[in-house]
Amino acid sequence: MTHRRIAIVGYGSAGQCAAVLLSRDGHAVEVFERVPVPGPVGAGFLLQPSGLQVLWRMGLLPQVLRHGAVVERLFGDTPCGRAVMDMRYAGLDPRLAGIGLQRGALFSILSDAWDGHREVRAGTRIVELADDGRMLLDEAGGRHGPYDLVVVADGAGSLLRAKVGRIRLDQPYPWGALWCLLPAADWPHLRELRQRYVAARKMIGLLPVGTRPGDDTPRLSFFWSLPVATFDAWREGGLDAWKAEVLSLWPEIAPLLDGIAAPEHLARAGYRDAVVAHWHRGHAVLIGDAAHAMSPQLGQGVNMALMDAAALADALRMHRPLPDALDAFQRARRRHVAIYQLWSRWLTPMFQSDLDTVARLRDIALRPAGRLPFGRTHMLQVLSGTQHGLFGRIALDEAFVGALADGVCGRSDGREAR
Repeated sequence: MTHRRIAIVGYGSAGQCAAVLLSRDGHAVEVFERVPVPGPVGAGFLLQPSGLQVLWRMGLLPQVLRHGAVVERLFGDTPCGRAVMDMRYAGLDPRLAGIGLQRGALFSILSDAWDGHREVRAGTRIVELADDGRMLLDEAGGRHGPYDLVVVADGAGSLLRAKVGRIRLDQPYPWGALWCLLPAADWPHLRELRQRYVAARKMIGLLPVGTRPGDDTPRLSFFWSLPVATFDAWREGGLDAWKAEVLSLWPEIAPLLDGIAAPEHLARAGYRDAVVAHWHRGHAVLIGDAAHAMSPQLGQGVNMALMDAAALADALRMHRPLPDALDAFQRARRRHVAIYQLWSRWLTPMFQSDLDTVARLRDIALRPAGRLPFGRTHMLQVLSGTQHGLFGRIALDEAFVGALADGVCGRSDGREAR
């Protein structure tokens, strides 16, 4: 294979994974990150079998299982106790599960896997590409390069997306979320993602996300859905009034909310919907949210970032001419990404919108559809990150499935999912 000088713009999950894999293949990798002190952004997420398989191939599954929380079930209901969603990975394969993980844990795991972590060019905001994507220009006027390849992984709010790809859609979602990490304490559903809905206007979620290096306290990722335009009004309304509203919808979580003592304990998150017709131009290529930002409703963002990085490394390994490698990378990822962008665009209004009629149809139809054999299989493939096109499925390596099953059994804490 051809060893190249490669720049990576962005040190989130996509950029970190790409740095590890491309360095292992012998490429000379330099990473640029806009923030002065690189670190995790966000509370936690659910690693699906699709993303876990990438980490297994990297030899990092044991570290993930050491810190992550095994998630066997996704359950959502209304305050009156009506079940809206109830999906178990066992319906697809009894050996499968998701792993809830803190973003700080994954950041540490990937950082430890790359020797160049301490050499990241932090505090360098790349704002432009030059020389057909071979040169980087930062906001202070500095020039970096030339590079054989520039990997743009600067996230949903990418500054370089339009410089590389042909944009079909790039707009913010009107809804966002407040989130934080809370000690799991005596929460009884430590193997489940739990959600509670009031139509599509209000949504509360609790995801077990395990521990992280340097902190052995098991935690939950808490989120509260609300329109982005109401963030300031939420703060002005006062924390006590908001807690009272949350507890009126879900009284059982009262002990958990004691960990939120000030508005600053809740971080704000906004999302984008970005569709790019072509993911590469010249010597530059988009990966992760820079290539395909979408609503987090399906929980696939980190998983897709890992898969993008792995597919790019594979394409560079298998194709010597750079244009051929980048074309192969896009072909490998396009169908998988497209179906999730489609599902995300259709499903998001069912859970985050003012469309009460749509929410009522969701409450009536979603769970019965999941009980039908075809409907259950299809929904679980979408959940697990393995849906490929309308009817295809990404094959999971039997050795990976076995390793995951062994690791999940090893993490059993003797508590039954309820």
